[in-house]
This record gives sequence, C-alpha cells and structure tokens, in this order.
Amino acid sequence: MSTGDLVAALAPSIGVTVLFVIVIRAMVQADRRERRAQARAERERGTDQTRDSRS
Repeated sequence: MSTGDLVAALAPSIGVTVLFVIVIRAMVQADRRERRAQARAERERGTDQTRDSRS
C-alpha cells in the first residue's frame, strides 16, 4: 500500500469530520449568540422568563 493509496482512503473520512466539526461549531456559536441576545432583551424589558411559570 503506497502513501497515495493511504491518503486517498483517508481523505473522505477526514473531509466529513472537518465538515462535521465546522457545522457543530457554528451551531454552538449561534446558540450562544441567541442566548446572549435573549438575556439582553429580557434585561431591557425588566423580565426574567427563564423560570418555569408553572412552579
């Protein structure tokens, strides 16, 4: 097995892994930004909607 064969065999898995990491990282960052914006909006309104209204 040559180096070229090894690279050709591993390239698809590495590519999918890189794409997966990029997508998950973007989702986590978007969630973090959304939570910050929600907290800021609640502070500006003077409300705290993080508690469950049923309890």
